[in-house]
Amino acid sequence: MDLPVEPVEAQLATFRPKTGTLEEWNAAYLRAEDYLRAHRLHNRLHQSRLIQVILERAARRHADNPDLDPTTFVVEETELLMDQWFGDMLDIKNISHDHIAVAGRVALLLCDGSEKWPYAFLDSQVAPSEFIAAMRTSSMKAGPDMAVSSMVPRDIDLGTITEAAGETFETIEKWPLLRTAVLWAVFLGALLAIFYATR
Repeated sequence: MDLPVEPVEAQLATFRPKTGTLEEWNAAYLRAEDYLRAHRLHNRLHQSRLIQVILERAARRHADNPDLDPTTFVVEETELLMDQWFGDMLDIKNISHDHIAVAGRVALLLCDGSEKWPYAFLDSQVAPSEFIAAMRTSSMKAGPDMAVSSMVPRDIDLGTITEAAGETFETIEKWPLLRTAVLWAVFLGALLAIFYATR
């Protein structure tokens, strides 16, 4: 996705949405700013440039649907811009929004792209080849398709010791007096062990 290269000040000066109030567009601006900051984009100049592009796209759509809140269009346009950019960076097309959003964000986080190449974020025109390579190296690759298989239930072999222990506990559970005697024997044995260990 290529972005305009005119100065940020000139862009901001020319932004005059035909619909919506100033308060609504300010709220939309803040939402876009928070969203970009959540992706670790802290470069203010590049951030303002991206927000301007997002606001312009949202304003065109809002003119056709003035009853909706501009913030709705700003969020949608930001998602569309990011999907297109992640698709370009990872060279993946025609997949669901959820998949590309997860794959792109994981790749961006793993290669630390927002910090190392802040001006490349959401701008295919200035993305250096090492950034694209880092994104593609860090991207998740899908595993093989799921296949249907059948599993036959089998008895679990726990070994002779486990079987003997299980039978002993079952016998103890059946006879309350025996259970009490065993518990007292274990208790007295533990007391004797502590007594002889401290002598």
